[in-house]
Amino acid sequence: MNTSIRSGFGLAILAAALGINAQADNTPPGFVDFGKFSAPSSGAECVEVNISGNLISIAARLTEKSEPEISDLLHGLRSVRVNVIGLTDENRADMEKRVKTIRSELDTKGWQHVVAVQNQGEDVGVYLKTRGDEAVEGLVVTVIEGNHEAVFVNIVGDIKPEKLATLGEKLNIEPLKKAAQALEKK
Repeated sequence: MNTSIRSGFGLAILAAALGINAQADNTPPGFVDFGKFSAPSSGAECVEVNISGNLISIAARLTEKSEPEISDLLHGLRSVRVNVIGLTDENRADMEKRVKTIRSELDTKGWQHVVAVQNQGEDVGVYLKTRGDEAVEGLVVTVIEGNHEAVFVNIVGDIKPEKLATLGEKLNIEPLKKAAQALEKK
Protein backbone atom coordinates (compact mmCIF):
# COMPACT_ATOMS: atom_id res chain seq x y z
CA MET A 1 0.00 0.00 0.00
CA ASN A 2 2.88 2.36 0.75
CA THR A 3 4.21 1.79 -2.76
CA SER A 4 0.79 2.63 -4.23
CA ILE A 5 0.64 5.90 -2.32
CA ARG A 6 4.17 6.86 -3.38
CA SER A 7 3.43 5.90 -7.00
CA GLY A 8 0.19 7.87 -6.96
CA PHE A 9 1.91 10.85 -5.39
CA GLY A 10 4.72 10.64 -7.95
CA LEU A 11 2.20 10.52 -10.82
CA ALA A 12 0.37 13.53 -9.37
CA ILE A 13 3.61 15.52 -9.21
CA LEU A 14 4.49 14.49 -12.78
CA ALA A 15 1.04 15.49 -14.03
CA ALA A 16 1.28 18.84 -12.26
CA ALA A 17 4.73 19.47 -13.72
CA LEU A 18 3.52 18.63 -17.21
CA GLY A 19 0.54 20.93 -16.70
CA ILE A 20 2.83 23.77 -15.63
CA ASN A 21 5.05 23.22 -18.69
CA ALA A 22 2.01 23.13 -20.99
CA GLN A 23 0.75 26.34 -19.44
CA ALA A 24 4.14 28.03 -19.92
CA ASP A 25 4.08 27.01 -23.58
CA ASN A 26 0.67 28.69 -23.97
CA THR A 27 2.19 32.14 -23.57
CA PRO A 28 0.94 34.15 -26.55
CA PRO A 29 3.67 35.09 -29.06
CA GLY A 30 3.03 38.82 -28.52
CA PHE A 31 3.43 38.73 -24.74
CA VAL A 32 6.44 40.46 -23.18
CA ASP A 33 7.28 40.20 -19.49
CA PHE A 34 8.48 43.60 -18.29
CA GLY A 35 9.14 42.24 -14.81
CA LYS A 36 7.77 43.65 -11.59
CA PHE A 37 7.69 47.33 -10.81
CA SER A 38 7.61 48.91 -7.38
CA ALA A 39 6.51 52.40 -6.52
CA PRO A 40 9.35 54.86 -6.03
CA SER A 41 9.96 55.51 -2.32
CA SER A 42 9.69 59.25 -2.93
CA GLY A 43 5.97 58.88 -3.64
CA ALA A 44 6.34 59.45 -7.39
CA GLU A 45 3.67 58.12 -9.74
CA CYS A 46 3.28 54.38 -10.19
CA VAL A 47 0.39 53.12 -12.33
CA GLU A 48 -0.24 49.53 -13.38
CA VAL A 49 -3.09 48.47 -15.65
CA ASN A 50 -3.61 44.80 -16.56
CA ILE A 51 -6.63 43.95 -18.65
CA SER A 52 -7.09 40.43 -19.95
CA GLY A 53 -9.53 38.05 -21.63
CA ASN A 54 -12.81 38.37 -19.72
CA LEU A 55 -12.67 42.13 -19.22
CA ILE A 56 -11.76 42.68 -22.86
CA SER A 57 -14.68 40.46 -23.94
CA ILE A 58 -17.07 42.43 -21.74
CA ALA A 59 -15.80 45.73 -23.18
CA ALA A 60 -16.18 44.33 -26.71
CA ARG A 61 -19.81 43.40 -26.02
CA LEU A 62 -20.55 46.78 -24.42
CA THR A 63 -19.25 48.66 -27.47
CA GLU A 64 -20.84 46.46 -30.18
CA LYS A 65 -23.71 48.87 -30.94
CA SER A 66 -22.18 52.24 -30.13
CA GLU A 67 -18.72 51.64 -31.63
CA PRO A 68 -18.68 48.48 -33.77
CA GLU A 69 -15.18 49.20 -35.11
CA ILE A 70 -13.75 49.28 -31.58
CA SER A 71 -15.74 46.19 -30.63
CA ASP A 72 -14.28 44.31 -33.59
CA LEU A 73 -10.78 45.38 -32.59
CA LEU A 74 -11.32 44.36 -28.95
CA HIS A 75 -12.48 40.88 -29.97
CA GLY A 76 -8.96 40.25 -31.31
CA LEU A 77 -7.16 41.29 -28.11
CA ARG A 78 -5.98 38.91 -25.40
CA SER A 79 -4.35 41.33 -22.97
CA VAL A 80 -3.29 44.91 -22.45
CA ARG A 81 -0.66 45.89 -19.90
CA VAL A 82 0.41 49.45 -19.15
CA ASN A 83 2.94 50.52 -16.52
CA VAL A 84 3.77 54.16 -15.83
CA ILE A 85 6.57 54.78 -13.35
CA GLY A 86 7.47 58.26 -12.13
CA LEU A 87 11.18 58.90 -12.53
CA THR A 88 13.31 59.94 -9.59
CA ASP A 89 17.03 60.17 -8.98
CA GLU A 90 16.74 56.74 -7.30
CA ASN A 91 15.13 54.81 -10.15
CA ARG A 92 16.03 56.65 -13.36
CA ALA A 93 19.12 54.55 -14.17
CA ASP A 94 17.21 51.33 -13.44
CA MET A 95 14.31 52.33 -15.73
CA GLU A 96 16.67 53.35 -18.54
CA LYS A 97 18.50 50.02 -18.18
CA ARG A 98 15.20 48.11 -18.20
CA VAL A 99 14.07 49.88 -21.39
CA LYS A 100 17.41 49.11 -23.05
CA THR A 101 17.24 45.42 -21.98
CA ILE A 102 13.66 45.00 -23.20
CA ARG A 103 14.46 46.57 -26.56
CA SER A 104 17.55 44.40 -26.96
CA GLU A 105 15.55 41.24 -26.19
CA LEU A 106 12.85 42.24 -28.68
CA ASP A 107 15.51 42.80 -31.35
CA THR A 108 17.03 39.35 -30.76
CA LYS A 109 13.58 37.67 -30.77
CA GLY A 110 12.70 39.00 -34.22
CA TRP A 111 10.31 41.81 -33.31
CA GLN A 112 10.15 44.68 -35.81
CA HIS A 113 11.36 48.03 -34.51
CA VAL A 114 8.92 50.31 -36.31
CA VAL A 115 9.22 53.63 -34.47
CA ALA A 116 12.19 55.27 -32.77
CA VAL A 117 12.00 58.83 -31.49
CA GLN A 118 14.72 60.58 -29.54
CA ASN A 119 13.99 64.22 -29.00
CA GLN A 120 14.69 66.61 -26.11
CA GLY A 121 15.04 63.96 -23.42
CA GLU A 122 12.25 61.81 -24.81
CA ASP A 123 13.10 58.28 -25.96
CA VAL A 124 10.34 56.24 -27.61
CA GLY A 125 10.54 52.76 -29.11
CA VAL A 126 7.68 50.84 -30.72
CA TYR A 127 8.02 47.17 -31.64
CA LEU A 128 5.64 44.80 -33.43
CA LYS A 129 5.46 41.01 -33.45
CA THR A 130 3.71 40.04 -36.67
CA ARG A 131 2.36 36.86 -38.17
CA GLY A 132 3.35 37.38 -41.78
CA ASP A 133 1.46 40.29 -43.28
CA GLU A 134 -1.92 39.18 -41.96
CA ALA A 135 -1.87 40.23 -38.29
CA VAL A 136 0.01 41.84 -35.44
CA GLU A 137 0.36 39.42 -32.53
CA GLY A 138 1.97 41.85 -30.14
CA LEU A 139 2.86 45.48 -29.70
CA VAL A 140 5.37 46.94 -27.25
CA VAL A 141 5.85 50.63 -26.55
CA THR A 142 8.66 51.81 -24.28
CA VAL A 143 9.08 55.46 -23.36
CA ILE A 144 11.45 57.44 -21.20
CA GLU A 145 9.89 60.87 -21.00
CA GLY A 146 12.63 63.22 -19.85
CA ASN A 147 12.88 63.29 -16.07
CA HIS A 148 9.14 62.74 -15.73
CA GLU A 149 8.20 59.08 -16.31
CA ALA A 150 8.91 55.71 -17.88
CA VAL A 151 6.08 53.99 -19.77
CA PHE A 152 5.81 50.33 -20.75
CA VAL A 153 2.90 49.08 -22.90
CA ASN A 154 2.26 45.54 -24.17
CA ILE A 155 -0.82 44.75 -26.26
CA VAL A 156 -1.31 41.08 -27.14
CA GLY A 157 -3.77 39.59 -29.57
CA ASP A 158 -4.65 39.17 -33.18
CA ILE A 159 -4.77 42.70 -34.53
CA LYS A 160 -5.23 43.52 -38.18
CA PRO A 161 -2.55 46.06 -39.18
CA GLU A 162 -5.14 48.47 -40.58
CA LYS A 163 -6.77 48.59 -37.11
CA LEU A 164 -3.64 49.86 -35.34
CA ALA A 165 -4.38 53.48 -36.22
CA THR A 166 -7.88 53.13 -34.78
CA LEU A 167 -6.47 51.61 -31.60
CA GLY A 168 -3.95 54.46 -31.34
CA GLU A 169 -6.68 57.06 -31.84
CA LYS A 170 -9.11 55.56 -29.34
CA LEU A 171 -6.48 54.88 -26.66
CA ASN A 172 -4.67 58.16 -27.45
CA ILE A 173 -1.30 56.43 -27.89
CA GLU A 174 0.69 58.66 -30.23
CA PRO A 175 3.51 56.10 -30.84
CA LEU A 176 0.86 53.57 -31.88
CA LYS A 177 -0.45 55.99 -34.49
CA LYS A 178 3.11 56.32 -35.80
CA ALA A 179 3.50 52.53 -35.86
CA ALA A 180 0.36 52.24 -37.97
CA GLN A 181 1.72 54.82 -40.38
CA ALA A 182 5.01 52.93 -40.62
CA LEU A 183 3.18 49.71 -41.45
CA GLU A 184 1.06 51.41 -44.11
CA LYS A 185 4.25 52.53 -45.89
CA LYS A 186 5.51 48.91 -46.16
